Amino acid sequence: MKMHPSLITRIGIGKLIGLIFGLTGFFLLPYISPESDPLLRWGVLFWYITVGAVIGVFGVFTWHPILHLPLPWWFRAPLIGGWMNFVLTFFAYDAFQSIIVSIFGTGFYATSPFWFVLEGAVIGLIIGFFATLFGGEGKETIPDNPSQGRL
Repeated sequence: MKMHPSLITRIGIGKLIGLIFGLTGFFLLPYISPESDPLLRWGVLFWYITVGAVIGVFGVFTWHPILHLPLPWWFRAPLIGGWMNFVLTFFAYDAFQSIIVSIFGTGFYATSPFWFVLEGAVIGLIIGFFATLFGGEGKETIPDNPSQGRL
């Protein structure tokens, strides 16, 4: 069964995979960093659902209008995931630094919480792969007549 390209499918797949990563963080965080705030757990859960939705939405853009370059999914999705985790690290710098120290200890040569940017890029790559696989990409994901939308 071949699926039709669909923006709704892309967003749904992105949110589902984001939910899986968010739940993983939600349940592992108390073991990794017991002193972290419970609100951080909820924030991680909702954050990755949002990351998945944003990556799903951006699947429409396959061409950069200013640079006149193609934007394949394997470039676009990690860029978005990494950028969003970069922004998240600014909001919760101390909490994420505490998590890095809890995981690797103080002897680890790079205790910077900005390692979460790399994590976001990897998660973005995974979300982008499955969203593109099941939902397609580009203009084909948007129906010509919105009243006849495809799911």
